[in-house]
Amino acid sequence: MTESLIKSNKIRIGDISISYYIKKSVVTSSKTIIFLHGFPFNKNMWRDQLQVLPDDVTGIALDIRGHGLSTSGHGFFSIDVFTKDIRVFMEKLDIQQAIFCGISMGGYIALRAYQLFPEKISGLILADTHSKADTNAGKQKRFDSIQAILNHGRRPFSIGFVENVFSAHSIQENPEAVEYIKSAIRRNSIRSICSTLLALAARTDTSDTLGAIRVPVLLIRGSDDRITAAQDMRDLEEAISDAQFVEIARCGHLPNMEAPAEFNALLADFLVRL
Repeated sequence: MTESLIKSNKIRIGDISISYYIKKSVVTSSKTIIFLHGFPFNKNMWRDQLQVLPDDVTGIALDIRGHGLSTSGHGFFSIDVFTKDIRVFMEKLDIQQAIFCGISMGGYIALRAYQLFPEKISGLILADTHSKADTNAGKQKRFDSIQAILNHGRRPFSIGFVENVFSAHSIQENPEAVEYIKSAIRRNSIRSICSTLLALAARTDTSDTLGAIRVPVLLIRGSDDRITAAQDMRDLEEAISDAQFVEIARCGHLPNMEAPAEFNALLADFLVRL
């Protein structure tokens, strides 16, 4: 796929403007996949995936409210607010059904979307994510991050974040991805970063409805991920009836950027299955 086939667009959704990339299929009868980025990134993290989608798949990568080039609107963020934005986005673009591919926070959104409107989802790809709400310790860590950002700004936060999300191998061998993540964090406003941290701390647990998922699910984890535990993803595999769990070696929390060839091969196989 060539870069020129990926178009950049904006659309008005309620109180916000959503920025998104779209790579349209060249086949009439086609699948649609919607890519949902993690925190605090943006749609650019999915360019390697959009470029290699087959001709019968329409790919969309959007900026979640308050991230990238999407506006913040009222500014009171929650996983539910993000999820309902996507429902309206699909209605505006007349997308009847889509595969959701979410990483980290994007996975939380995808799982909540399946709870709220399962009829709109034909498959799930969940990378380095899980269904559980934050523990009290996890909440406190997010609150501490908010205080540190308010006191010291985004730069120290972005440096610490990069050290945590990438594997040691990726930091050494993939400086472009590391630099992208640093710049993505710095592009977000302090208000949006802090509001999203509160949204993550307040998210609901989706574990009790995993057994009701009736679509194929691909679970992907970087083997060196220090944020999402392997057991949390194995719990997803055990609870979901049609789930496949794969680990990608020498990757941290962002395997789609750290090992795009391996991630894209898994993505392609999954799309063929559907």
